[in-house]
Amino acid sequence: MSTKRWQMRRNCALTPRQLLQFYIVLVCLSLIVATGFWLAGVWVIPIFTAIELTAVTIGFLIYCRHALDSESIEIDGKRLLVKKFIGYKDTLYVFNTQWAKIEPPIEGSKTFHISQSHLRVELGQFIRHEQQIALIAQVRACLG
Repeated sequence: MSTKRWQMRRNCALTPRQLLQFYIVLVCLSLIVATGFWLAGVWVIPIFTAIELTAVTIGFLIYCRHALDSESIEIDGKRLLVKKFIGYKDTLYVFNTQWAKIEPPIEGSKTFHISQSHLRVELGQFIRHEQQIALIAQVRACLG
């Protein structure tokens, strides 16, 4: 039996590499402007530039931490593997395809669940409701 795999990723406009390039340009430009004001004798601008760059750096670090977040479902024979990569934390859940149940999203919920006895995993935070319904149908067709 062939392996089936479904991948769900966060929709980000910039990759961490593109964000780093943008950040370097932003820092250089801000430092050039701050240096110009400092040389002209306006010492307050470099202080505000340091505050601005600190705030932007914190925001970019938070963005980069979650830019690569993803979830995947893989069916290989009798094993259903759920992999979650959230904030650089990689978690793997293993289910038996014959015992696993897929619970569709409840009204108003943005996620669905895969469960088996005491284990319950929340999935689908990166895809729309219509995509969740289609994904659930495809995965259920592959379960034993």
